[in-house]
Amino acid sequence: MNISNPYIFLFLAIIFGTTSNSFAKSAEGFTQWFPSVVSSITIILCMYALSNVMKTVPVGVTYASFAGLCIIATSVVGIIKFNQSPNFYTTVGLILIIIGVVMVNLLGKTES
Repeated sequence: MNISNPYIFLFLAIIFGTTSNSFAKSAEGFTQWFPSVVSSITIILCMYALSNVMKTVPVGVTYASFAGLCIIATSVVGIIKFNQSPNFYTTVGLILIIIGVVMVNLLGKTES
């Protein structure tokens, strides 16, 4: 597997995870048919993509990167799609998540 492939799969996992989260909100407790189906399908695709990342990238790094970036992306969707406004502390927290993801990926040397 080419070194760039895990990060392509990670990007796809983030896209699918964010899509699933967005549609889960629209599903209103899975009472709305279309958003419920979209959320279910995209979470399955997300897990498939993550499992491919974990073939070459350590589990902790994979999940830390996925979770952090998915939180950021879902927050952006909340701002755009659901007109939600993060307060100062939420914004600082999101910035710290970004810093954490960068640290894990660039500075965290782990053994596979």
